[in-house]
Amino acid sequence: MNTAGVEYAIEGLTCGGCVASVEKAVAALDGVDTATVALVPGGISRLTVAGPAGLSAVRDAVASAGYSLTS
Repeated sequence: MNTAGVEYAIEGLTCGGCVASVEKAVAALDGVDTATVALVPGGISRLTVAGPAGLSAVRDAVASAGYSLTS
């Protein structure tokens, strides 16, 4: 199990509601222990995922919440 988590850059988040939507979508993935967003309104926020979810699954979950990962 990855206890430290993997960080992803995510764009388009502006409020706590956005954060909650992304965290809920990613946390619902099989094997995800936690999904936490550090919000930077108007900038690039950081999504930290603890658990064995792969990049494509995380990307799809974020997209289902209406946002996108950035490189």
